[in-house]
Amino acid sequence: MKISVSDDIATEQARAVAEALADRFGDDVTVVSADGDELGTATYDGSGSEPGRSAAEADRDPTPDRDLGPTEREAELRREIETIESGGKQKYKDQLPEQGKRFVRDRIDLWFGSGGDGDGDGDGDGDDGDGFLFEDGKFAEFDAEDVLPADGLITGGAEFEGRNVHFMANDYTVKRGSMASKGVEKFLRMQQRALKTGQPVLYLMDSSGGRIDQQTGFFANREGIGKYYYNHSMLSGRVPQICVLYGPCIAGAAYTPVFADFTVMVRGMSSMAIASPRMVEMVTGEEISLEELGGPDVHAKHSGSADLVADDEEHARELVAQLVGYLPNNSDETPPRTDGTPPANPPAEIDGVIPQEPNRGYDMLDVIDRIVDRDSWFELRPEYGAEILTGFARIDGRPIGIVANQPAQRAGAIFPDAAEKAAGFIWTCDAYNVPLLYLADTPGFMAGSQVEKDGILEQGKKMIYATSSATVPKQCVVVRKAYGAGIYAMSGPAYDPESTLALPSGEIAIMGPEAAINAVYARKLDAIDDPEERKRTEEELREEFRENIDARRMASEVVIDEVIPPSTLREELTNRFAFYEGVEKDVPDKKHGTIL
Repeated sequence: MKISVSDDIATEQARAVAEALADRFGDDVTVVSADGDELGTATYDGSGSEPGRSAAEADRDPTPDRDLGPTEREAELRREIETIESGGKQKYKDQLPEQGKRFVRDRIDLWFGSGGDGDGDGDGDGDDGDGFLFEDGKFAEFDAEDVLPADGLITGGAEFEGRNVHFMANDYTVKRGSMASKGVEKFLRMQQRALKTGQPVLYLMDSSGGRIDQQTGFFANREGIGKYYYNHSMLSGRVPQICVLYGPCIAGAAYTPVFADFTVMVRGMSSMAIASPRMVEMVTGEEISLEELGGPDVHAKHSGSADLVADDEEHARELVAQLVGYLPNNSDETPPRTDGTPPANPPAEIDGVIPQEPNRGYDMLDVIDRIVDRDSWFELRPEYGAEILTGFARIDGRPIGIVANQPAQRAGAIFPDAAEKAAGFIWTCDAYNVPLLYLADTPGFMAGSQVEKDGILEQGKKMIYATSSATVPKQCVVVRKAYGAGIYAMSGPAYDPESTLALPSGEIAIMGPEAAINAVYARKLDAIDDPEERKRTEEELREEFRENIDARRMASEVVIDEVIPPSTLREELTNRFAFYEGVEKDVPDKKHGTIL
């Protein structure tokens, strides 16, 4: 190859150009002047760069034919990752089957497909699932003197039921899932990132609390474990927070499940308490097991802290998979719609389900099953405050929250725990833009010395406050009786529902007929000596009173928007929820209320 250059180039420059071009093009090169005089030559000996490659490319990769696959450096890193993913000491892993538990990375595999190794045994033979997206902080405490892989806490991002979620999971084989400085940092980062992304957070909890022997640097710091609950509060109502308990969650660890929007406990496995049984005995002298202190029955029936109780780990996942189907990713979005399905039982049977007698019990679930889409009813806290039903359902594919009195339980009277349960559910539905359906059949708030001690006024005001403050579309249906302040708590006409409907069995009154005639006509009745005449007079007064509180009379006074045939209730609600879907409600300009 000959290359012509200008005559003023020096011989040494010409030789350098020849060598560079020979190296670049893989050929012999002769540099000549414009007159044809030879100025420099270079012979290609195969030791330079590959033909067609620049010198810079050759410098970056001087041996193009070598194997560019992973080196021993990457192989070493993979071995380190496998060691981390194998978890804590083997003797602690061996204890998990005895406790009915999965190893934490097997648990992650159950929820999302695998994280890292895939089958949790650290041998690298697992298959990565599409649901597991990434892990953060895997190398936390990598160089610690003790065995603390990932500092006992796994955090990351995953896809669950078609949506992205942040997640954390305690590794019980590492210091019993306890929390220390690096794990706390990972937990806080996950929460703070959730605030930025607006994606739900899933807490898979199995923690004995703070690591007491390593508390310096994380317990009381501004960015320490106390910040968990500050962040929980900031996330509350912004993104759904769902917590599943897989073991004992004691002291500080127990606050995460109660701060979460929804908490699932696993029977025979999980518990939560402000202190361990040993600490309780030290402080109070009481000897008690962990199950008796804070097991699922305690929190499902008595404290109300557990929304759902699962039979095992697989069931816990199934419950959460159902739950998220009713919720949006965050407070800016609306719940996901599905294709509607007919109800489990025909709406034409609703009227036959409801007794004519206002004091006769029946199961409100029999009404709900004839209104909502088949298999869509998803009840929360079923064993707590059972006089009120709270749960999600769909009507024609549209998610709604249902607050319903339950006449099968203590005549549907509202007790303190039922009022508290309803208030929390209403508040949550409003936060995540889930419309509300109230099904009213109650004699009102319960009276008596015990309920006063239990705070019926305090809890009742919270339910009324939540109903008053809710800005989502609301529909109130007076199914049968709605007496006293019960009509207020159940979003009656004064509480800005989009509609107040009634079935022909509906009644609205300050109190029921029995109490009313005894309050108003006590002296008149006492003056009647003949028992038969007194009974006849009581019946006449009772019927006269019932005529005044009948749904048709209320509709005549435009207290009720419409009295509808029970068989049309589902269709009526379908149309009204669709019509009011975009309703906007103003609330007073203020920082916040003071009731809750």
